[in-house]
Amino acid sequence: MESTEKTMITVAVIIDAPVKKVWDLWTNPHHIMHWNNASDDWHTTRAEIDLSTGGKFLSRMEARDGSEGFDFTGEYNKVLPYELIEYNLSDGRKVRITFTSNGKSTEVTESFEAELINPVDIQRSGWQAILNNFKTYTESYGKSELIHFEIKIDCAAEKVYKIMLDENSYNEWTKAFNPTSHYKGSWEKGSEIVFLGTDTDGNTGGMASKIKENIPGRFLSIEHLGSVRKGKEITSGYDVDEWSGAFENYTFTDLKGTTLLQIDIDCILKFKSYFNMTWPEALTKLKLICEK
Repeated sequence: MESTEKTMITVAVIIDAPVKKVWDLWTNPHHIMHWNNASDDWHTTRAEIDLSTGGKFLSRMEARDGSEGFDFTGEYNKVLPYELIEYNLSDGRKVRITFTSNGKSTEVTESFEAELINPVDIQRSGWQAILNNFKTYTESYGKSELIHFEIKIDCAAEKVYKIMLDENSYNEWTKAFNPTSHYKGSWEKGSEIVFLGTDTDGNTGGMASKIKENIPGRFLSIEHLGSVRKGKEITSGYDVDEWSGAFENYTFTDLKGTTLLQIDIDCILKFKSYFNMTWPEALTKLKLICEK
């Protein structure tokens, strides 16, 4: 009888960050979208996590040119905060991840059962590449901070989604940020879009962005590419804006006719107090428009 024992592959990395930071960036869906890719021509457009025993997870992996994609899914078997995660992939393979604290640094070790399609060396290099991306992201994370806002709106998620993005109502609820706030472009996934307003000096400024994911009534992800200064988009070069690479994610959760709208933003630290003041005002206005 042939053995059915699967080949185990182990990859590891030492990260110059304390274990709490490492754990938080590893297990937060918003952060996963930043680092979870083995090469630059792939990215994670959506991530969902129920980090508990029996909880499920999903990462939507896609080629940046839109040519292919797949859902990386599984179920957690064991979760020990800051120490251990064990899960089964949807194809039954087992994965074990350990987090070993060394004070100011943390070692992350992943052991997983190999699949039978690709050579072991290719699987090892792919998982190691993702782990290396995570190390780079974690060690550089700090110029921005993830901030969260949420509000319950007494109407269906589809309605909230449509009103939020409608050109006329968008101009209304975003006045908290700029009285002349508006956008140009498309909300379609993969499309470029610019968010604009008149600066105090009378020039047009704002953000140049791209729609990374758009699932109507469920999830919207905006990736900021750079800035608009005096009407000109700046998305590359030495003068690129510090917001480049930041995400702004919207999650719509249907609560039997009521919608929980959650917003997670990579916020440059110097703007944190400004957003803590303006986002609640903007969301209150959106709620009023939706509940009319």
